Amino acid sequence: MDDSNPGAAPLITVVVADDQTVVRDGLTTVLSLLPDIEVVGEARDGAEAIDLVRRRSPRVALMDLRMPGVDGVTATGVIATDHPGTAVLVLTTYADDASVAAALRAGARGYLTKDAGRAEIAAAVRAVASGHTTLAAEVGARLVSGLRTAPPPAIDLTDRELDVLRLMAAGHNNSEIAEALFIGVSTVKSHINSLFAKLGVRDRGQAIAYAHRAGLAR
Repeated sequence: MDDSNPGAAPLITVVVADDQTVVRDGLTTVLSLLPDIEVVGEARDGAEAIDLVRRRSPRVALMDLRMPGVDGVTATGVIATDHPGTAVLVLTTYADDASVAAALRAGARGYLTKDAGRAEIAAAVRAVASGHTTLAAEVGARLVSGLRTAPPPAIDLTDRELDVLRLMAAGHNNSEIAEALFIGVSTVKSHINSLFAKLGVRDRGQAIAYAHRAGLAR
């Protein structure tokens, strides 16, 4: 970080996890060229990714799914549970329904495929670091299409909880939700905790998936 500008926003620190050296090197090079992003570690598998997150506390873990030993889904679950301050952004070759669902259930905040361009990857890193959920266009379309065929059972949510859920599904973070609803951030967090309990989910990605299934997302 440039200490000569104390008013500058803190760098978005990132750990890159992929078992292919050429992919890790390429991602690290691309991200390191951006003025607001700093790569603080590279991992060859899920176990190394978990260890790096534990030691470096990055804001984002850029995670491949298919890796030897501890795979990306398992690593995502551990990081989401033990290190909630680190947002996991999946970057993988696979966009099948099973892979997407497994990653989101594990707690991934974003999901991209490896045909994403540099600008899309950079935008996704910034988005998940800011508390947003982001999905590649084709992944989002497949997810919504598949989930709409099996609408979930109705759950008794309050009007304010529904407002919060709709804003979450639109990609707003807690501060933006608070501003939109003229309530405090702590109140937003309380509503989100209540939502998670009622929906039986543990993270924003799963709650947003419910919103799409229930036709609540705009």
